[in-house]
Amino acid sequence: MIAAVEALWRIPRPGPDNLLAAPSFVALSELCQAEYGGGKPVFALSTALRSLGLPCHLPANCADLSLDPVSAANAIDGAYKRKTTLRRHLCPLDLADDLPMLNFGNARVAEFSADDLADLFDAPRLARNFHNQPFEAKRLAQFHWLVVEEEIVLDPRPEARTSPFMYMTFDRDFGEIDPHLGRFPPAVEAALFFLLLAPWEQWSTMQEVDWRGFRTPWIHTVDDDLFIRPSPPPSADSLSLEPWIVQDDWGDDVELERPTALRLDEDATSGLALFTDSAWRELETARATGLFETPVAHFLVRAFLADGMDEVMAHMTAIEAAVGLEMDHKKWLRPKPDPHKKLSSATDRVAARLAAVLGDRASVQAYKDLFELRSTFVHGRAGLQRVSTAQRVMARSLARGVAHGLVEAALKETRTRTDVLSDLLDRGAQYL
Repeated sequence: MIAAVEALWRIPRPGPDNLLAAPSFVALSELCQAEYGGGKPVFALSTALRSLGLPCHLPANCADLSLDPVSAANAIDGAYKRKTTLRRHLCPLDLADDLPMLNFGNARVAEFSADDLADLFDAPRLARNFHNQPFEAKRLAQFHWLVVEEEIVLDPRPEARTSPFMYMTFDRDFGEIDPHLGRFPPAVEAALFFLLLAPWEQWSTMQEVDWRGFRTPWIHTVDDDLFIRPSPPPSADSLSLEPWIVQDDWGDDVELERPTALRLDEDATSGLALFTDSAWRELETARATGLFETPVAHFLVRAFLADGMDEVMAHMTAIEAAVGLEMDHKKWLRPKPDPHKKLSSATDRVAARLAAVLGDRASVQAYKDLFELRSTFVHGRAGLQRVSTAQRVMARSLARGVAHGLVEAALKETRTRTDVLSDLLDRGAQYL
């Protein structure tokens, strides 16, 4: 193996027009197939060699990025022998104020130095693959980050890891939609749901700008698997930076930059201190119960990621997912006799349960007003006005409150979802 890698490392720059047909590449590919099985690696081996710094693929001024042949051979051997890979999702918390460090489950919220961020992003590997796209570690280190890690079982076939689309079966519907998948990987959305249970809308000092405490415009995923090609390094210009004028030692103005922040009040620090690993484990327990068999988390995260009216609609849908039942719309499914016959509309029944969860009579009218707004929008009625900041924040507050209340209920209840929601209707009917 080492000798085969050394032969490739001796190829002069800029290398052959078609590396995959070069005798030394073919020899290493055949050696890997004979030694490890899993099919003859072509694109997988090319991907690995690029990440290891194949000298003929690097410009002369980047020659120091190349690993030595022995280390490269050992890395290929390790990639073949590993059964799992660590997948790290790096999520910038754009517009975040000064947040405390949080650790929960397989995730953490923190600030990182430029060196630490370079390690998390595997900056040398990025430089070997994208030597014309610099990794802006110092600029990106100005932001807070949500980092989520997960262990993924690997396909034993290297080519299937590099080019999974080539191993898909074609007797399937390529246009089908998995209704439970979101914009980000499930592990990231689970972490976001946990953070969104915090009352950011109450802590916000700039609600008219945004009730959120942060935005997550993109994520960058780093995979330890050598056979998976890394994504290009992100640009700090995709995040919110503002000019910052300071004076140097001679009194002259110097223009720097710093992250723009959505300021939070002083309660945020103590409030976020409650978002511990223990609280995360409680959420995991709650989400495993029947009370979360509906897509409550899905729509709360959708609302966070959405803009405009889509945000309000997602919050309203999150409320219905949390405390709505099929029998609310299909009267023939209700118990006979119906103890709440006077609450005939689905809106009244959801409002009653919402009030029971929140213990707040005022939430009934707030929900009904928002539902009327939602209906006016959906059905195209005349007279739809602009949605006010107060309405946006109220929709968020009700959705977050009912989701949080459902977590607390799930930790206490062993009954079915229908039984729990029927009890909430009994308790909430008094508020209508």
